[in-house]
Amino acid sequence: MRIIFMGSPEFAVPTLDALIAAGHEIAAVYTQPPRPAGRGKALQPTAVERRARALGLEVLSPRSLKSPEEQAAFAALGADMGVVAAYGLILPQPILDAPRLGCLNVHASLLPRWRGAAPVQRAIMAGDAETGVTIMQMEAGLDTGPMRHVGTLSIGENNAAQLTQRLGELGAKLMVEVLADLDLFPPRPQPEEGVTYAAKIVKEEARIDWSRTATELQRHVQALAPFPGAWFEASGERVKLLDCETIDGAGAPGEVIGEPLVIACGEDALHCRTLQRAGKGPLPVADFLRGFPLPLGTQLQ
Repeated sequence: MRIIFMGSPEFAVPTLDALIAAGHEIAAVYTQPPRPAGRGKALQPTAVERRARALGLEVLSPRSLKSPEEQAAFAALGADMGVVAAYGLILPQPILDAPRLGCLNVHASLLPRWRGAAPVQRAIMAGDAETGVTIMQMEAGLDTGPMRHVGTLSIGENNAAQLTQRLGELGAKLMVEVLADLDLFPPRPQPEEGVTYAAKIVKEEARIDWSRTATELQRHVQALAPFPGAWFEASGERVKLLDCETIDGAGAPGEVIGEPLVIACGEDALHCRTLQRAGKGPLPVADFLRGFPLPLGTQLQ
């Protein structure tokens, strides 16, 4: 098929690669514009843009698809199908209608559970045992379109980054299967029951609230690792907690009650395993404490 690919983060790259490996023609790649990043705030292209340019593909980065001019340019590409994977812009109806066969989306959840912006993180936070990818025929609603194909994965101890990588690979496989024979994967409506929404992760919620249970906080840490990273304050400095486990223990919430670094929660305690100071790299807890001691009785904020 002649395909317009639309994606931005690393999650989308396996699908782009798989489409090319399967012999599809990529008419153009749409991705988010470069954004300032790093200490120098230099403009950084998306992972999809880097990969597409390495493959010699045409890359387009409009800030919006609402204008008649952008919509006409999209339609003029003459695509059979639009394939979307974490693109980052809402697609207006003229964009959805332009490809001959419409647009398919690689969505990182088992729809209708976790429609929206942060399905991987929200599934981990909620304690879901499994998640997966849904290949969805796109329509104007927020992830409401009919489903063509579904694959599942167990979440286990994967953090958000690890799980996202696995889901990206699964999504690529499923998309290629659907495009190989659309008739084998007819669209079917999403169930009306079980709808949940995966709200965007906001900076304010990354701070650790030690009054919550250790189980909740372990999921919180797992869902936000490595970025933006769940964090607490100690000695006036912000520290990210990137990996931990739940253990028995009691004390004032936020109190260091055991070694090498066991912190009391509202219920039970967290044994910290990997931490990161601002401007530094992640460290195992023993190495971290050599440069930033947190003795028994320390009260974390």
